[in-house]
Amino acid sequence: MDIVKLTAMEMKKKIEDKEISSRDIVEAHLHQIEDIEEELNAFITITKEEALQSADRIDEKIKNGEKLGSLAGIPIGIKDNIVTKNVRTTCGSKMLENFIPPYEATVVEKIKEADGIILGKLNMDEFAMGSSTETSYFGPTKNPMDLEKVPGGSSGGSAAAVKAKEVALALGSDTGGSIRQPASYCGVVGIKPTYGLVSRYGLVSLANSLDQIGVLGRNVSDAALMLNTIVGYDVKDSTSINRDVVDYVEKLSENIKGMKIGIPREYFDLKMDEKVKEEILNAVKVFEGLGAKTEEISLPHTEYGLATYYIVSTAEISSNLARFDGIRYGYRSKNYETLDELYINTRTEAFGQEVKRRIMAGTYSLSRGHSEEYYKKAVKVRTLIKEDFDKAFEKYDIILSPTAPNLPFKLGEKVDNPLAMYKSDLFTVPVNLAGICSLSMPCGYIEGLPVGLQIIGNRFEELNILKAARAFEKEISLGGENYGL
Repeated sequence: MDIVKLTAMEMKKKIEDKEISSRDIVEAHLHQIEDIEEELNAFITITKEEALQSADRIDEKIKNGEKLGSLAGIPIGIKDNIVTKNVRTTCGSKMLENFIPPYEATVVEKIKEADGIILGKLNMDEFAMGSSTETSYFGPTKNPMDLEKVPGGSSGGSAAAVKAKEVALALGSDTGGSIRQPASYCGVVGIKPTYGLVSRYGLVSLANSLDQIGVLGRNVSDAALMLNTIVGYDVKDSTSINRDVVDYVEKLSENIKGMKIGIPREYFDLKMDEKVKEEILNAVKVFEGLGAKTEEISLPHTEYGLATYYIVSTAEISSNLARFDGIRYGYRSKNYETLDELYINTRTEAFGQEVKRRIMAGTYSLSRGHSEEYYKKAVKVRTLIKEDFDKAFEKYDIILSPTAPNLPFKLGEKVDNPLAMYKSDLFTVPVNLAGICSLSMPCGYIEGLPVGLQIIGNRFEELNILKAARAFEKEISLGGENYGL
């Protein structure tokens, strides 16, 4: 038995049936990491000893007949902008290269309470700014499907580690597509939950009104299992919503016959790879074959999504990253005589180019004389985008679109062309602006590279997108596991 090829659900069952031990699973994945990590670079920090100790504790619980948590023995990776007590959290930046948090993120607490085993912290674009994981201070992650291609970003380490079987499940964060776009590029399932469904306590904020912690898995059932574990109200997070918790796994296989699906005209009018468009339209036909009813709809403000997103997000970035000043925590320049020099030199030396670019853009749009022209106008357009979705979901259960307009591109191809890079998020940013839920899953392959299908749902209607994704997954039974690593 090749343990790393098992799904999270299969590992869970085999542990419960005492066919394999937690230590067996952890050791198998640590061997996988040792074999491929030097080339892949999906991890920033590997917590080998802690993982083995956790595995032994779970095996002891099994031996004593104690009740097991929902993630018992399953190896999990955490994106490195989610804080972990006593384990360094770098955000992929020199600024936090040696930062050891004194507290735990709520989602990490929930994983540990569910007996999940954390193998380490995963690589990412610096402070989650980027669409390729090339802006990381710790070097780029490669795509397991093709080692010359990017894995997407900013949660590229999370998507790559799941695809390469270094972990069974991973946490990421999604501000404008940072879970879904790498899920698309690596051929895995990535879920961006509704804003407020999952606690953001312990997430190092990029843009507070857009950020949401989400999950990545190799199939829909695995991703639903992880989502089940991390959802729920958190008194420590003022944006957390108090509502009844749904068991997504239990209801996953419900029939989708009669489900009403909207196909947004404006998404398909945007510039994209024609082969990608063809695969998405083929996926629409699969849903029709499953008994769903599809209809063309209009989301008229779609074309303004990308510009709106980059004004709103960079404004929040400018504010959020002001805390990294060399005074309280993180990197401090040694080259200064005045307080101003300390601020300037610390930020100059420790922030990368993309971070500086977005701070400057955000500061400009918030500055006197420009805030009316840019920021306030963007906030108004954001409301129009939200209202487009509200109107659509009065009639439709889900909306289908591409996840990304293109296939994974080569490492280095767009890193010096930020505008071309930003266009990778063309189809994903409206979801964050509206605060609704969405997932990406593979719907086909072009020359061995995956195409991501985006399934969008209304606020707190995660069950609709998961049911649709599971029905589609069962129908097409996509392979692709043998490409790359």
